[in-house]
Amino acid sequence: MDVITAKGLVKVYRSRKSEVRALDGLDLTVEEGTVLGLLGPNGAGKTTTVRILATLMRPDAGSATIAGYDLLHEAQRIRSIIGLSGQYAAVDENLTGRENLVMFGRLYGLPSEVARRRADDLLGQFDLEDAASRTVKTYSGGMRRRLDLASAIIIRPRLLFLDEPTTGLDPRSRLSMWEIIRDLIGEGATLLLTTQYLEEADALADSIAVVDHGKIIARGTADELKSRIGGERVEVVLTNNVDLARAAVAIRRHGEQVAVDEAACRLTIPTSDGVPTLLRIGRELDELRVPVVDIGIHRPTLDDVFLVLTGHAAAPTFEDPAAGAAAEERTGARGR
Repeated sequence: MDVITAKGLVKVYRSRKSEVRALDGLDLTVEEGTVLGLLGPNGAGKTTTVRILATLMRPDAGSATIAGYDLLHEAQRIRSIIGLSGQYAAVDENLTGRENLVMFGRLYGLPSEVARRRADDLLGQFDLEDAASRTVKTYSGGMRRRLDLASAIIIRPRLLFLDEPTTGLDPRSRLSMWEIIRDLIGEGATLLLTTQYLEEADALADSIAVVDHGKIIARGTADELKSRIGGERVEVVLTNNVDLARAAVAIRRHGEQVAVDEAACRLTIPTSDGVPTLLRIGRELDELRVPVVDIGIHRPTLDDVFLVLTGHAAAPTFEDPAAGAAAEERTGARGR
């Protein structure tokens, strides 16, 4: 069963000087009990998609249902079964961690005792027990993000939206958030995860939808998307550019296709047999006395996939007007 079904979503941001089509007929489905990674650069339309599906914004065209409820006509029912955590922690800096969680529980309609009990459970689950009585203004960025995510699941929502939940975190905090998200996945939650981190989608999502300029341009598992651009490749990095052309000519004599990246002093050779090709190239370069810094076999990355699918790297396309205001409205969505 699909928890999210969206068809032809359109959203246009207009000002006196410009018009930005953030969503341009976006179609999307998310099956219950799965994690869909919505992958794209800043400005691709990810935050706008989340804000519309979380009932924070009305689309200009198109339709959607969340758990069978109509997005436009049954928004209140939808708000009672979803959680939302995003790029900016929507918590009150002047309250303690425990007070924030109890507040969100009460906004969702939980009885006081149940809200307090649930808050204590989450403080333990998210490793915030020692900071429970401190005001949030004293928390680090990673701690605020964990508290925000905890508040989003205070009622154990049927559907959880995670809008770039690790943006701006240091590597250790990001890995910690990944573990927390994996625990939620293990409990059977349905997640829509937006991210601009290719490795994050690869690590967490069952299925990935690539969005560019407000449209879904590809969908599949990480391996299915990677298979679109072929198999493995041998990459060779030389010490300088002097021997780059000579090495490429020698490798091409054996019928190999070679891509030359002069800036990186790198040769890339597609291969269907992996190690035998690597050994053959290694012997060839050794005979030529070409100094090699690194040689290895690499599978295609999701970065490669995005480049092939869109013709450009995963870089911002426009500044999404939805992103800046998202934090201000998340708290309101939880309490409505």
